Amino acid sequence: MITENDSLRRTASYTVEYVNIVLISTYELGRQPFGLASPASWLRRRGHEVACLDLSRQALDESAIRAAGLIAIYLPMHTATRLAAKLIPRLRESNPLVHVCCYGLYAPMNADYLRTLGVRTILGGEFEHELTQLAERLQTRLPGDDHSAVSLQPEPPVSLERLAFEVPDRSGLPAIDKYAHLILPGGGFRLVGSTEGSRGCKHLCRHCPIVPVYKGVFRIVSRDVVIEDIRNQVAAGAQHISFGDPDFFNGIRHAIELVRDFHREFPAVSYDVTIKIEHLRKYETHLSTLRDTGCLFVVSAVEYLDDLVLRALDKGHTREDFLHVVRTFRALKMILHPTFVPFTQWTTMESYLDLLRVIQAESLIENVAPIQLGIRLLIPEGSRLLELEEVRQNVGSFDPESLFYPWKHADPRVDALGETVQTIAAEGDRRKESRSFVFDRIWRAAYAAAGRQAPRLHPPQEPRAAVPFLSEPWYCCAEPTREQFVSIGQVSEKKEEPIPAGGSYV
Repeated sequence: MITENDSLRRTASYTVEYVNIVLISTYELGRQPFGLASPASWLRRRGHEVACLDLSRQALDESAIRAAGLIAIYLPMHTATRLAAKLIPRLRESNPLVHVCCYGLYAPMNADYLRTLGVRTILGGEFEHELTQLAERLQTRLPGDDHSAVSLQPEPPVSLERLAFEVPDRSGLPAIDKYAHLILPGGGFRLVGSTEGSRGCKHLCRHCPIVPVYKGVFRIVSRDVVIEDIRNQVAAGAQHISFGDPDFFNGIRHAIELVRDFHREFPAVSYDVTIKIEHLRKYETHLSTLRDTGCLFVVSAVEYLDDLVLRALDKGHTREDFLHVVRTFRALKMILHPTFVPFTQWTTMESYLDLLRVIQAESLIENVAPIQLGIRLLIPEGSRLLELEEVRQNVGSFDPESLFYPWKHADPRVDALGETVQTIAAEGDRRKESRSFVFDRIWRAAYAAAGRQAPRLHPPQEPRAAVPFLSEPWYCCAEPTREQFVSIGQVSEKKEEPIPAGGSYV
């Protein structure tokens, strides 16, 4: 919006020009970044020139960087932030006068460190309106002004206002076939689009990066906007839609009406959602609606099976709740993809073996990406885990470059096993080994680490076919794996190539 004062300035000493804006995503788990497409729509509708760069799929466009008055970098997760921190000095070297903004979940959580890199504006929460306000503030400057030299930002670092969301503008982003694919049993695949039906989350899980920003607030995206976004992606070739909502059942009525509308218009297009175990049990009667409207699988952050750990994480479910949901899904002939954070300070060798035994006994080996069995708990700035005295006593000082509080397990065997499992998972991915084959290697390594003879794995009594899954698994709340560290600092070398069938964890 342009104020009366802006209009007076336009007719007075200088001309207002729209700002050249570059929106950058460094990493979003194989999805076409919603966090670029949504603000791009807001900014373009207000007259700004916007270039979108997804550096997980594209090389850095130096000419766009040099021409920009504003560069805004999307930080939805930890790894994206680490990559951005390596990138920002290069951006400022190419364009010393540019105003650099960071927005998304991890921007306000790491504001102090980002400002030391030259970031002038930090936006979290519902960022579209504030990013537009920033662009309009910058456009009142004279051509050639130092856009980087702006005093304390007037925009709030976290905004939770209710926005009238606009349909994302995905033009200029790499095509859908450059992103993660849906791998089908038998070796086929489908092209995948992604969208969001809601943002934020009602819940306060201690380890979740959403909590320090949203603090239990969630916002619904209107069905009309979501359906139009899906419509555009289906027209571009999407055959499957991945909903990126932190918990699709946060607003149960909205969710059910949305999938019914979705299936009515796109009966041949499948989808997946992410839902808490707590909600899968609470709203069990609605699961058949998901199944009947084309939901191929549900991702759920189980994290662990030990009730002690689940209470520490404030997950809102128990071991028995998880087992109940597994059996409910089996009865409904639905597919559950549980995710885990198995390496925490509470993990024991026995509890880790128990996790593997349950996965095997419940016929979930094909449902769990091997990397999930090597995830190590991340403790970022602002984490509710730091409310626990036992956690505070076990962490080192905050590392501003690594962007987390380092910790070691009291039993060195547990830390060593975590590294071993990550190595096995990464090797299995590179070699395109089956999940069951990789699981067998992890099974034997875990028993060896515990000093015990590994029982021989037997196939389930009723062998199940491989399940559909995305070629790049979704996970958060985790310290980067060794494979991810390799990619840090190499963002600008990415080329526009489709993801291979086996996917990647970086």
